[in-house]
Amino acid sequence: MAGHSKWKNIQRRKNAQDAKKGKIFMRHAKDIYLAAKAGGGDPTTNATLRLTIDKAKADNMPNDNIDRAIKKATGTLDGANYEEITYEGYGPGGVAVIVNILTDNKNRTAAEVRHAFKKNGGNLGENGSVSFMFDRKGYIVIENEDGSIDEDEITLEAIEAGADDIVVEDGAYEIYTTPDNYDAVCDYLRNNDYELADAEITLFPQTYNTLPEEDQEKMMNLIDALEDNEDVQDIHHNLEETD
Repeated sequence: MAGHSKWKNIQRRKNAQDAKKGKIFMRHAKDIYLAAKAGGGDPTTNATLRLTIDKAKADNMPNDNIDRAIKKATGTLDGANYEEITYEGYGPGGVAVIVNILTDNKNRTAAEVRHAFKKNGGNLGENGSVSFMFDRKGYIVIENEDGSIDEDEITLEAIEAGADDIVVEDGAYEIYTTPDNYDAVCDYLRNNDYELADAEITLFPQTYNTLPEEDQEKMMNLIDALEDNEDVQDIHHNLEETD
């Protein structure tokens, strides 16, 4: 994992994403919907939902909006029937791309995603065409900007909790788990007073693809176009990003 810090890439693109405030509540609502649908509507027993709610509140999302998203997911409130869809394909230069969608109109979304790929030098593929290039893992970040968290101590505690690996980055610890151990590790760390800056079960590429400058620019334009779509929840790719 060294040299491929997901946390650094998140931070690098955060400012651009934060500028899109008009869609941020809808994105949070869908994240909460997905978390509640997958793990139940009680944040005390659903670590992913708890963190998702924390992120929404950090962006000043009203409690009513949060409660509504949970109730829709658990079937206690009528509303849009969202469908989860995954698209796989290739970006410029053969970069593998996986796009996770949550939509109430799959025909509209399919057309928009296909257009984004085509416009930016990519093409959609069949299901399974690139997913074999990625591994599914639990991912947890604990920030350590002030250096107050001892590396040896947190490493021992993370491994004791069931983590597979911990990577030390500038100002943060990145902890990796199996999907099955993810909730237990999150709970253990919280119960030991660690604050989780980020936590999710996500995909990691097995290998990375480097591109010439022109193709890298096209690839970043593709990512931006997909991020502009409010139905897009996650984008995974194996581009070796640079500063």
